[in-house]
Amino acid sequence: MPAVTLGGNLGPPRGPGPDPHAPGDRPGSRNARRPAEGGDMPAVTGEDILVLPRVQEPDPTVAADRPVASVTTAPSGFEGEGFPVRRAFAGVDLARLDPFIHMDQMGEVNYAPGEPKGTAWHPHRGFETVTYIIDGVFRHQDSNGGGGLITNGDTQWMTAGGGILHIEEPPEDLVAGGGLFHGFQLWVNLPRRLKMTNPRYQDIRAGQVALLSSPDGGALLRVIAGDLAGHSGPGITHTPITLVHATVAAGAQARLPWRRDFNALAYVLAGSGTVGTEHRPVRTGQLTVFGPGDVITFGAAQRQGGPGQEFDVLLLGGQPIREPVAAYGPFVMNTRDELVKAFEDYQAGRLGSIPAQSTIPEEPHPGHDVR
Repeated sequence: MPAVTLGGNLGPPRGPGPDPHAPGDRPGSRNARRPAEGGDMPAVTGEDILVLPRVQEPDPTVAADRPVASVTTAPSGFEGEGFPVRRAFAGVDLARLDPFIHMDQMGEVNYAPGEPKGTAWHPHRGFETVTYIIDGVFRHQDSNGGGGLITNGDTQWMTAGGGILHIEEPPEDLVAGGGLFHGFQLWVNLPRRLKMTNPRYQDIRAGQVALLSSPDGGALLRVIAGDLAGHSGPGITHTPITLVHATVAAGAQARLPWRRDFNALAYVLAGSGTVGTEHRPVRTGQLTVFGPGDVITFGAAQRQGGPGQEFDVLLLGGQPIREPVAAYGPFVMNTRDELVKAFEDYQAGRLGSIPAQSTIPEEPHPGHDVR
């Protein structure tokens, strides 16, 4: 999975051979396939991981390891106008995800010419969207004046707040020529007092993320937002969170400090490995929810399949908001009445003129798939 070029200095020697859990063609994608060559992820490029600041391993006598509470596998589907996604949080109780609401892994897909898809104009209210591009290019535009192109390792952070319209789509040259596309979109909830805050857009370039190393140099840690061991990422958040993209060399392990008042999630973007001190096996498309504690542990399998030889994991944690969640389609509020008001505002043209679904189910159902 191409995201970092480190001149061979990422961790211990890599083991050869296939991994029975390595992904091949992506389920649900009509022509999705892993690239035939390569293996370095262009999200961030560095010359030598050994010169980066190192995160010190927590003292096991005073810092408690977080146990693995659950491992779930993301189902595949299609988003927007038809691009393939994995629903990372499917089947997980919202209370365990809090303050996060929804996450899609977009791709990894190698598009033929004319195939790249995006989303039509649509509204949001009551939360923030975080879109991180690992491979490829995506264009964003919103009704508040934010937007632009994001590419390898870039992040766009949009606070919908009281309401915004936006569109996400591949640029014309990608549509015409095809190519590799891979990224994720995360939804971060806002507390009741900030649900109607003013919209905001942050354009975070790959070169702005904080680059760190695990103690032995076996893992590259990209801090996109929040804080890890005193090192802060560039993302400015209303809700306190930490967001880290970790690339772990085959056979290497990482043991990282994690705020006790945060929850802790780990989603496998590519490769296979283990989580927790119990070394529970995980692979691409699986989400780990950790229990309480001060430390999260994960490691890469010695044998990695596919063109990439690393284990890529997205680490997420945040301070739970602990408020009621009423979520449906593009809106995340606290009550059903607030959801109804959001749809009424939308249908009345106060957020634009895109058709809205008026039937709202009792259970939270966040996502774009509302017609």
